[in-house]
Amino acid sequence: MISQALFIWLLVLWIHDSSGQIALTQTPESLTVSLGDRVTINCKASSSLTSSYSGKELLAWYQQKSGQAPKPLIYYADTLQSGVPARFSGSRSGSDYTLTISRVEAEDAGDYYCQQDKSFPTFGKGTKVEIKRRENAKPSVFIFPPSVDQLSQATVTLVCLVNGFYPSALNVVWKTDKATTTTGVLTSTKQQDSSDSTYSLSSTLTLSKDQYNSHNDYSCEVTHETVTGSLVKSFKRSDCTQ
Repeated sequence: MISQALFIWLLVLWIHDSSGQIALTQTPESLTVSLGDRVTINCKASSSLTSSYSGKELLAWYQQKSGQAPKPLIYYADTLQSGVPARFSGSRSGSDYTLTISRVEAEDAGDYYCQQDKSFPTFGKGTKVEIKRRENAKPSVFIFPPSVDQLSQATVTLVCLVNGFYPSALNVVWKTDKATTTTGVLTSTKQQDSSDSTYSLSSTLTLSKDQYNSHNDYSCEVTHETVTGSLVKSFKRSDCTQ
């Protein structure tokens, strides 16, 4: 359980005014690799991270696995923490910092974050490294209009199911009358099938009845590396039973 002191410190981090903080732009968002592949993760700082006292680069890298605390890998941009395997290395070119795994192993799957201590501490948004466990699989997409019973309620919910895809990186976009909408959208976390390692998720669009009746075309668009462009499932409100 998180200690009271740590909780208070995290709360201070959260409410601290972000103006003037050093931003870290981390790429890519996710990687799916095979065992033995070389992995490169980038982190770009918005200003210098060089300490005016020591001359060291105040940039660290962390690994986090599901349900575990972050594990420090590298500090001062290129110095390995004790006990970290030599396949991990860090480097810097100007304001660009890089974490490299020379030959990835199964235990290296997880989320990786860069973090700076030059100013008020900030983190990159993270990179998920997934070890490829099977051949890529194209998602199946299904869209469900609101039921007849829902149409008599104050709000209605549309559902988009996406099943059987691999790897896990996938994006879902809802559109109403061909315009992207984000209000009222809730997308679940991805669930992995233990039998074939494919993933599934659901995404819902909740609208008031008046909002729903103000549009006619509804679509769920899915992008995935197995698909050229996007997979689109749609329906017209006018075609549904009122």
